Amino acid sequence: MSKVCPITGKKAQTGCNVSHSQRHTKRKWQPNLVKVTMVDEHGRKVRMRVSTKALRTMNKDARVK
Repeated sequence: MSKVCPITGKKAQTGCNVSHSQRHTKRKWQPNLVKVTMVDEHGRKVRMRVSTKALRTMNKDARVK
């Protein structure tokens, strides 16, 4: 299962750990994905792995409507 949000497209980012002595080693930052069950437009339950940022935005949109 890939670590990519299907809604926002967030995925892992790469960079370097930098120690006090300025040695650089590769590292990754993974997106914060959670498993949620949603109801689609046809009334079916769909289980997805969504980033928490996307989930917050969807909850905010649901409250406004």
